[in-house]
Amino acid sequence: MANDSVSKTIGVALALCIVCSVVVSTAAVMLKPAQVANKQLDFNRNILAAAGLYDPSKSVEEQFGQVKTRLVDLKTGKFTDVAEGATKYDQRKASKDPARSTKLSGDEDLAKIGRRVDVAKVYVVEGPQGGVETVILPIKGYGLWSTLYGFLALGSDLNTVVGMGFYEHAETPGLGGEVDNPNWKALWPGKKVYADDGSVGLTIIKGNAPSGSEHKIDGLSGATLTSRGVDNLIKFWLGESGYASFLENLKSGEA
Repeated sequence: MANDSVSKTIGVALALCIVCSVVVSTAAVMLKPAQVANKQLDFNRNILAAAGLYDPSKSVEEQFGQVKTRLVDLKTGKFTDVAEGATKYDQRKASKDPARSTKLSGDEDLAKIGRRVDVAKVYVVEGPQGGVETVILPIKGYGLWSTLYGFLALGSDLNTVVGMGFYEHAETPGLGGEVDNPNWKALWPGKKVYADDGSVGLTIIKGNAPSGSEHKIDGLSGATLTSRGVDNLIKFWLGESGYASFLENLKSGEA
């Protein structure tokens, strides 16, 4: 067949396409386990970071050994279990399943998530005597452009913030994306979640919070809607529709 024939050109192009497809598919299949492992490693690193436990000089696996993964029934506020077990339970997938989540009404849905999962993963660090030293709670809610996924860590009194961080979002860099700014995240530790009347007192205000305020956190400059979204998701997840009853049960030893 002549080198400049149409048939040979098409044949060579098809052969190259087949070879390239096989190479790409093989690479994707072979690399998938490593990609999944790395994604989980990064997820665990964010949990440790929110709890103030992450040490870059040590392996994530070693440090995460002190964290227990538990499941909580948000309807009862007590620990529970599922068939696949705590480590394999896919909370994000469950939140989209009508059989494993609850549809929220407009008034209930402060975080604008549509459905609230019925069983949530939480992460517990126990102290030397076996009591809860830190509990890390998954949180999510809509900002300006995206759903923000993150963690809020509370200390042994289950009211004092240890740390907070988001591991996934698509907010505007330099504006709403400042939720990742270490200086802003540093404002959270030491703040109190609940007011004296039991309501969620932790809030993000416009501008700078007064010095010494137990509950107020500076708003993000130029990112009013993202700040409001974070404020709403905090109020949702720490309120009655979220972890409030679980935290009360945990505090009283009834979880």
